[in-house]
Amino acid sequence: MRALTGVVGLMVGVLTACGGAASTGATASGPSTAPAATTPAPVPETTTPAPIPTGPNVSGCFTEADGKIFKHDGDLPGVIAGDGPVGVVVTYERRGNVCTWRPLSDRLVAAGYRVLLYARTSATLPEDGAVAMARRLAKEPGVKRIFLVGGSIGATTAVPAAVRLGPKAAGVVAVSGEISAENAARLTVPLLQVGSENDGYGGADDLAKAHAAATKAPDNQTMVVPGESLHASALFASPHGKDVLDRIVAFMDRHKG
Repeated sequence: MRALTGVVGLMVGVLTACGGAASTGATASGPSTAPAATTPAPVPETTTPAPIPTGPNVSGCFTEADGKIFKHDGDLPGVIAGDGPVGVVVTYERRGNVCTWRPLSDRLVAAGYRVLLYARTSATLPEDGAVAMARRLAKEPGVKRIFLVGGSIGATTAVPAAVRLGPKAAGVVAVSGEISAENAARLTVPLLQVGSENDGYGGADDLAKAHAAATKAPDNQTMVVPGESLHASALFASPHGKDVLDRIVAFMDRHKG
């Protein structure tokens, strides 16, 4: 009995030294099944979303801090940012909004232009909206000439809108537009077309056809981003955004008068 007691005591001592729990039963406990300690996974950083404006605004991204908020076509909002003598009217793509055109607006305001952006519904034809907004902007004190800028369908209709606007039109910037040869042939102000090579609407082939037809435009420029299918304002947020914005501003600076 004394020998058996010594063996049990020895087993208890070994288990305790290994960090296991000492057992007083007749059967020794098996290996521990507790999971090994692991380093906690890092908690992803969260960003606080910008507060939604509660005062006058356009699509939540232009407020009175950016310019003059106005109403048109019933109760639709628009904004006029900047105070330069040369105006710019921006007509966005179908199912788009003014927010994705903010990079261009900010660049133009910084360059001394007065920029009008406006919300619209499907009931307002882009051509009619561009003409109405250009005439509105022309009434602002100090505005002498106006560029018409559009994306996709807004680009396609910017050319006939400029024809309707007459002498007040300084030029057209068509981003991913599909300008008909007939409309291009009528244009008598400078034209800059911008688009992606593989875009299904306003791609390289569409831009080339309009370029060939715009024989009366005193300046007829085309910028094609190779190998891309980016459409309209998606170009601004892409790696090509700076080059596109630089080209637009340089074109306007050349023809602002």
